[in-house]
Amino acid sequence: MIKYKSINHLNTSLEDRETYFRQIQEEAETASVFLQTCNRMELYYGEGDVPRDVALHLFRVVCGLESAIVGERAVQGQVREAYYNARTKKKLPAEIHKLFECALEVGKRVRTETRISYGAVSYSLATIEILKECNVDIHQAKIVVLGVNSLTSDILKFLSNKGATRVVLANRSVDNAHNIADALNIPVYGLEDKKSLLQDADVVISATSSDQLVVERTDIDPTRKLYAIDLAFPRDIDPEIAQYPDVSLFNLQDVERMVQKNISVRKDEVEKAEAIIEEEIALLETILERRKSLTTMK
Repeated sequence: MIKYKSINHLNTSLEDRETYFRQIQEEAETASVFLQTCNRMELYYGEGDVPRDVALHLFRVVCGLESAIVGERAVQGQVREAYYNARTKKKLPAEIHKLFECALEVGKRVRTETRISYGAVSYSLATIEILKECNVDIHQAKIVVLGVNSLTSDILKFLSNKGATRVVLANRSVDNAHNIADALNIPVYGLEDKKSLLQDADVVISATSSDQLVVERTDIDPTRKLYAIDLAFPRDIDPEIAQYPDVSLFNLQDVERMVQKNISVRKDEVEKAEAIIEEEIALLETILERRKSLTTMK
């Protein structure tokens, strides 16, 4: 039987999710699909029948109905990447293959046939909103962005479009950083330069894939006013820097609270998405039952 484990923003704190992240690494090496996003970790494993509750949960996840930002688009790509990585590296049971193939089709169909993602506030936009609420003058502020991914790419574009002129990007791979920074005329540095970059920074936004702290207390000038936004999971920025009187630190939970203040998803669009999910679950059950019958006949 196919099963799943889910640790997410609804049932655990950020600290608990970080602890579980370290514990789940061994389990994720089995014939399974490990999904990790900003606010959830899920493991799909086993073989045989696919229970309705498992399919329902994954379908809701891929459609963004279980996200802190209801309807957000990024989770579709994250589910796809998790599945593709797993099928490349592991021998997955046929039922898991079919479950994820159907889930990706459901996500695509929901976003095509409904307006569930219309107006959904992204993490990148919420980050800009935090700076706005803090009265940061992005035209003058020195803003250090750490990490290269779709999230930081969006943030850099937002900053550039709003007239920010003192933005720098640092990453372990300088080549990868150039791929997103050059078109925006943003200077690029190696991550080893972070301490010198942060000494006169007004804002740091970090979203690397490191499983260790990237910004430590010793990297920060405790006498300088700094807005630090940590969008990474596990966290990039040492939570202890929040003790500095001139440092304002925001993490994923803070960003999600900002999102909830600004987002309004129409109930009818959620209901449309749920109706599509029910149709697709019935289709999946029919396909798997047909497969089982053919196997029994052989």
